[in-house]
Amino acid sequence: MELKHAGSQASIKGPSEWFTGTVRIDPLNNPPEPARTSCASVTFEPGARTAWHSHPLGQTLIVTAGCGWTQCEGGTTVEIRAGDVIWCPPGHRHWHGASPTTSMTHIAIQEALDGRNVTWMEHVSDEQYLATPPHL
Repeated sequence: MELKHAGSQASIKGPSEWFTGTVRIDPLNNPPEPARTSCASVTFEPGARTAWHSHPLGQTLIVTAGCGWTQCEGGTTVEIRAGDVIWCPPGHRHWHGASPTTSMTHIAIQEALDGRNVTWMEHVSDEQYLATPPHL
């Protein structure tokens, strides 16, 4: 058994290649093989978001604080709030992040296939981000 005490792993600034805006990644668990599942707590400041991306074996998001938005390719933007759980199917192109006015934190859980758990694509432009805000 391996115990990782809260605060024992350094926070990471979300790389600008993968995110727009200010994002903090707090690693939670990345066990050695043969395990394939990793997870992190990700905090998005207002307006911050991921680039378009997909996951080879899907991704579960558990919103733990705040209010954010997510969108699947071809769909409308959906509001997500603390307590919501989102399942993104394998290979499904999507993005997620904070709303323009509030921060949002979620736990991201994903499995790796052949050592890779995400495929990053182009950034979500401001026009795309604001094009179809969710109805409140």
